[in-house]
Amino acid sequence: MLAERACERLVVDFVHRLDLGEPSSVAELFTEDGTWEWPAGGRLVKGRAALREYFGSRPADRLSRRLMSNILVTVTPTAPATALATSYFSTYRVDGYEGGVVPAGPPVQVGHYQDAFRQVDGVWLLETRVLFLPFGGPTPRVGC
Repeated sequence: MLAERACERLVVDFVHRLDLGEPSSVAELFTEDGTWEWPAGGRLVKGRAALREYFGSRPADRLSRRLMSNILVTVTPTAPATALATSYFSTYRVDGYEGGVVPAGPPVQVGHYQDAFRQVDGVWLLETRVLFLPFGGPTPRVGC
């Protein structure tokens, strides 16, 4: 149960850092050779330096909130230092944010992640994160 909870916390920490923290810091949640992949978009980002650059390049005027749910972590029975997870997300996001309250609209993305975790020196980290996006659209601009 401790391993499952540690992996669940990584899933939530990932979106917390994107929405409320420093986006480039999500790289610290991955193994040194960790990958983030979006098969439908043909994106594959590999390694902490590349992950830091990729997530750090998000627009400075972007406001986002991601809701995570249905996080199901399974520790691998034959390799207890590894685990797999599926989690669902909804993303609310706008560009051009300058402060204040933005009228709520529908989520711009609804999908799920498939994650693989590995314990390194007693710390659970993301080894791979694959994004599946069956519902998505463009990011609206504030006031448009």
